[in-house]
Amino acid sequence: MSHTPVVTRFAPSPTGYLHIGGARTALFNWLYARGRGGKFLLRIEDTDRERSTPEATAAIFAAMDWLGLDHDGEALSQYEQAPRHREVAEAMLASGTAYKCFSTQDEIEAFREAARAEGRSTLFQSPWRDADPATHPDAPFAIRVKAPRDGKTVIHDAVQGDVTFGNDQLDDMIVLRSDGNPTYMLAVVVDDHDMGVTHVIRGDDHLNNAARQKMIYDAMGWDVPVFAHIPLIHGPDGKKLSKRHGAAGVEEYRALGYPASAMRNYLARLGWSHGDDEVFTDAQALEWFDITGIGKGAARLDFKKLDHVSGQHIQMTDPETLISQLQDYLDATSQPALTDAQVKALLPALEFTRTGAKTLPQLLEKSHFALVSRPLDLDEKAAASLDAVSRRILEELTPQLQTASWMREELETILNATAEAHELKFGKLAAPLRAALAGRAQSPSVFDMMLTLGREETLARLADASK
Repeated sequence: MSHTPVVTRFAPSPTGYLHIGGARTALFNWLYARGRGGKFLLRIEDTDRERSTPEATAAIFAAMDWLGLDHDGEALSQYEQAPRHREVAEAMLASGTAYKCFSTQDEIEAFREAARAEGRSTLFQSPWRDADPATHPDAPFAIRVKAPRDGKTVIHDAVQGDVTFGNDQLDDMIVLRSDGNPTYMLAVVVDDHDMGVTHVIRGDDHLNNAARQKMIYDAMGWDVPVFAHIPLIHGPDGKKLSKRHGAAGVEEYRALGYPASAMRNYLARLGWSHGDDEVFTDAQALEWFDITGIGKGAARLDFKKLDHVSGQHIQMTDPETLISQLQDYLDATSQPALTDAQVKALLPALEFTRTGAKTLPQLLEKSHFALVSRPLDLDEKAAASLDAVSRRILEELTPQLQTASWMREELETILNATAEAHELKFGKLAAPLRAALAGRAQSPSVFDMMLTLGREETLARLADASK
């Protein structure tokens, strides 16, 4: 299989939001395929008709699109492949690797109760496995695959190593129910085979399934794909990740204002490593990612590390892309989009407002001064800093600033001289300036704001604050 082009797949069930663990599985599959010039396929496992919803399917598509995990071709609906699944079950029946089982649920439960009472295995041993077809009743039947009765089944796992299962622990698994519906175990194997999947990269909660699914591959004489079962994501407390740990769905992280590029970077590092590299680009991830770098231990979600990675990506992203990410965040949180005028004012401000911002809402807050229009709404602390004395000082500054060259050095000279003339430390002058220019007690450097706003807007805001 080493010469076969790589084909991976992501196969979520559309029964709710896309969990962050599922997103990481999708990312690993995407990175592995894309980094090798292969194909990344998407399959919606929608055979549970009661729980699968169009809304959940749409949410999966939206989350994948936001994360930038593009897939090849159309997404496959597992439910729509049911006729093909039944065809394979019938083929196994015809070849003798599967058989008709007429046992009823009551008979199966009676077998298990007796087994429990006698202290033996409750794995159902169907009396129909080797029955003469002439004895078959005219009654509903399930199709079961013939499991090996002795020996061992070994799964050569690219992450976990060789995992051995005793065949005495494998039952004759049902592949087609008595109502004619295929089981999940059959559907997964048939779909993976028909889609040409070469590498099955999925959570290690599916590891036990691999031994049972191998029976179908063997029964059909199909090549077994490379299995790679990745450890699940745990919360900071070491327990399985859940809502109590904070955001669990991809859309929640989008709404919290983490850039998609930062999420890809952080999720890639959850359970996989490339030396000591923590922050990297998509191009680097595609070049570096390999299954061999995935650890066997569970990864722990760490919001401090996510914040760090997010802040680094905000720093290294070009301004136009940052604007696009900000617009996406505003859309995801049902906030008004940035106007053309706001974008024009924001672009030069990003060079300094991005410093220290960990998320997109933090970036918007730091850039507040460039997004608002006069007259400014002042927060409580900003309003308190504009007392009568401060207003007079701002008024006094106006004529000096009207004739200044509007270069940082000259602005610093004028403001420092004004503070000194009033026997003030510069911080005491900066507070009312921040209030006048940003409407906030916390803001970027007053010089950065003045240079970004320009002479006319700066003087207009100072005039407003002096009234």
